[in-house]
Amino acid sequence: MTLPLSHPALTATDPELAALVAAEEQLQADTLRLIPSENYASRAVLEASGTVLQNKYSEGYPGRRYYEGQQNIDQVERLAVARAMALFGVEHANVQPYSGSPANLAVYLAFAEPGETVMGMALPMGGHLTHGWGVSATGTWFRGVQYGVRQDTGLVDFDEVRELALKERPKVIFCGGTALPRTIDFAAFAEIARECGAVLVADVAHIAGLIAGGAHPSPVPHADVISTTTHKTLRGPRGAMLMSREEHAKAIDKAVFPGLQGGPHNQTTAAIAVALHEAAQPSFRDYAQSVVANARALADELLARGFDLVSGGTDNHLILMDLTPKEVPGKVAAKALDRAGIVVNYNTVPYDPRKPFDPSGIRIGTPSLTSRGLGTEHMAAVAEWIDRGVTAAGAGDEETLTTVRAEVAELMAAYPAPGLTI
Repeated sequence: MTLPLSHPALTATDPELAALVAAEEQLQADTLRLIPSENYASRAVLEASGTVLQNKYSEGYPGRRYYEGQQNIDQVERLAVARAMALFGVEHANVQPYSGSPANLAVYLAFAEPGETVMGMALPMGGHLTHGWGVSATGTWFRGVQYGVRQDTGLVDFDEVRELALKERPKVIFCGGTALPRTIDFAAFAEIARECGAVLVADVAHIAGLIAGGAHPSPVPHADVISTTTHKTLRGPRGAMLMSREEHAKAIDKAVFPGLQGGPHNQTTAAIAVALHEAAQPSFRDYAQSVVANARALADELLARGFDLVSGGTDNHLILMDLTPKEVPGKVAAKALDRAGIVVNYNTVPYDPRKPFDPSGIRIGTPSLTSRGLGTEHMAAVAEWIDRGVTAAGAGDEETLTTVRAEVAELMAAYPAPGLTI
């Protein structure tokens, strides 16, 4: 394997690790990445993530640190905060959470006591572990109650959500999730939260970039707190942010530090600032709109090929497919597609009779392929590859998977990925 010329110090010091980095870069270059929570960070974001800012400890907040020598670090964090506030139109932003799950845990620390009731979408219905699901700390330390979607439509039934909320009286209600292909009605959730006296938290980790680009409605007028990761559709580093109304700023900041964390990862804060700057450019709005257009076009092509899509399609970047009619389990399909150069994840679907580690569905999305410059004109080919791959998975046809992989690699070569050096 050729070692990466872009990492000369790493190559000289640890060629074994450098070879693995090179292999991963080649894999990301050659394959069609359809996992909706993945994306390509720009070279600028990657460079910021690897700066000397990582050498600094900075417990506290700008102007209120527990370490000296923060003259530059304070400016970096203030820049990231100001850009977050401007991009999303919020009154307060905290850019220190290490990732999405710790960010959500900080919300609980700010607004609920152990044992109190919290509410979120059930994990099998498309929610997230940290929305009070039983195997998560949030479902262990708090009393989690879950809402779902209608079996006939795949959509949230707000009459049922309201009934559950008024019965259980949660302190916190989460809306958002990890496998939701439809627009989130933040206003409807806000009305229910007000009626039962709950704090409404919009977890927009998946759709933050779409919101920033105007391709999905914003939760800002409706939610008390907004939680998000900074990668996924936002195309930043692996980090997170909490945004809120000013009245909740002190509680949020105190929960993040000293409540849950020590010093922030300053190199990540810098990379977040870069990503937010990129997301404020007119080209990012075009990107966000294209992500949705590609997803809708891909959904239409899949429906035309007889695939069963949860809720019948998509409004955003994500498509959830139930492969039961194809008689191919999701895990079998995902692994076969991976061999064909199409990277997806197997996923439960609502009311799935199969176990989570061997579910009925797969989850796909268009953020990464859109970052490479693919458009709606390519979605028929993508759907055709998925169709051939799933059919080959059911038949044990490795020859077809090999053929598809070569076809995928050829198209990927024509659309180089941002951030990669090959």
